[in-house]
Amino acid sequence: MTVDFADESSLELGIDPEETAGLVVSQVLDYMECPYEAQVSVLVTDEDRIHSLNLAHRGIDRATDVLSFPMAEYETPGDFSFLEEDGADCFDPDTGELLLGDIVICAARVLSQARDYGHSVRREFAFLVAHSMLHLLGYDHMEEREAAVMEQKQEEILRQLDILR
Repeated sequence: MTVDFADESSLELGIDPEETAGLVVSQVLDYMECPYEAQVSVLVTDEDRIHSLNLAHRGIDRATDVLSFPMAEYETPGDFSFLEEDGADCFDPDTGELLLGDIVICAARVLSQARDYGHSVRREFAFLVAHSMLHLLGYDHMEEREAAVMEQKQEEILRQLDILR
């Protein structure tokens, strides 16, 4: 597993975001029984940058807490079977790792949401990584049932890591 991590934010989170991202990415892949070594990029940034990315890629003119840019489109969330036949371009030709995509997290939102929800910065950061990883694996929360499935998986993953509210 490779986590390409970058932090361009000027804010100090008070945690080791690279270590936390690596733990959560690894746990999500184990929990989802990913049969491949995988690669993901994680960028921690500021509100201006995530705002511009949100506008450019989603047409939403505001900052957000996290953005997910998956490399593959899953017919069934978390089902890797399609990669055997149709996923050749989803693998890094040099390492053979499955390219999952990119996660962009807003540091200011991590801090404010941790305060607003009354839990630790580490818990909020880990939650956003888990949430985004599920998006990279085809999950969504546009419908109530989908949201419930994602919420259950996120909570179970964080519980397994003992990163609690």
